[in-house]
Amino acid sequence: MLKRIIVTVLVLFIASAAMAQEGTTSPYSFYGIGTLKFKGTAENRMMGGIGVLSDSIHLNLQNPAGVAELRLVNFTVGASHKETRLKTDSDSQNAATTSLDYIAVGIPMGKFGASFGLIPYTSVGYQLQTESQTDEGLQSITRYTGTGGINKAFLNVAYQITPKLSFGVDANYNFGNIENKALSAREDVEFSTREINKSDILGFSFNFGATYKTMVSDELELATSLTYTPETDFTSENTRSLATVVFLGDGGESTVDSRDIPVSDTDFSFPSQLTAGAGIGKPKNWFVGAEYTSQKTSNFTNRTFTLENVEFKDASKYKLGGFYIPNYNGYGSYWKRVVYRAGMRFEETGINVNGEDINEFGISFGVGLPVSKSFSNINLGFEVGRRGTQDAGLIQENFFNAFISLSLNDRWFQKRLID
Repeated sequence: MLKRIIVTVLVLFIASAAMAQEGTTSPYSFYGIGTLKFKGTAENRMMGGIGVLSDSIHLNLQNPAGVAELRLVNFTVGASHKETRLKTDSDSQNAATTSLDYIAVGIPMGKFGASFGLIPYTSVGYQLQTESQTDEGLQSITRYTGTGGINKAFLNVAYQITPKLSFGVDANYNFGNIENKALSAREDVEFSTREINKSDILGFSFNFGATYKTMVSDELELATSLTYTPETDFTSENTRSLATVVFLGDGGESTVDSRDIPVSDTDFSFPSQLTAGAGIGKPKNWFVGAEYTSQKTSNFTNRTFTLENVEFKDASKYKLGGFYIPNYNGYGSYWKRVVYRAGMRFEETGINVNGEDINEFGISFGVGLPVSKSFSNINLGFEVGRRGTQDAGLIQENFFNAFISLSLNDRWFQKRLID
């Protein structure tokens, strides 16, 4: 068992390097500290992102109380690929990104449960360009690019107070770096100006959760879920450099002169978040649930570049989804044991640009494929959706997500009898 734990920890360290890659191509990751990543498994994502229901063989990354229901050690890892079509009134282009979404281990300990792992928190990956004319009629261009993001290493402990009620808490170490670059050029000027801002971001956060289940009839079970994340303080260690550059024929740039500009480190707060959900279903057969999330993002500011056309409002998320299993114990037919999942979501991101709210909508579906006759499974899902708008000169994203996860179950602490 010790060997398994050591291997798992090594995998988490390797995963932290893999998660340093860009996980988005959205121009809206320019704002705040990037685009918020989905905190949950592929199983949850197929159901519109709801995390209402916890069970004994799947790890619930959205509600820390859910790990108290585990009865087998669970190792889970997930990845996704996203194809995006970016459209404006006059142009369109395609973009794609592939990322590791999470890696985690859950360990049952009687009425207690614990889990640990690594999840991307935010992601930055944009390329924007603005064009204008001087009073003399000369063209001026500014290109903005950004990379990086924040990851979250977490430790989760939960306790099953009664067979119906569980409570849990996540302790999270948030870390990462973000780089924003602005390159300005003018038609009648030989050299261009480049500004690079880098931030190393660190901070601790906590997430509290509770789940409650009860049978409301001989066959139907009611499940409810509540999570709360208090406002989180982050520390940003900042550096800034200014340079004079010249464009090369291959599209690159050569630095003529560069100097570092002293900037102060900053502290900023990530807003609190409250999520409540409820659902009903027949255990091991079907389930339908809904979830609502409120986040106070109205106190956000853009960290690097001051923009007059951007306003931050409070964010909200609405999710609906569920699953269906034809026959949980139907070992005579493989496809009757497959879990069929579907859902939808609508998100008010809290970003307002040029007077237009940036909203997001998605429809998702997928399957959970049993591995042999064990409780382990491979999950394959898809999502189609849209973010943003073409109104007011903005960019609309039409996206297609494909995601896959592996959920493995084992017994680590059970003594084996040898004849």
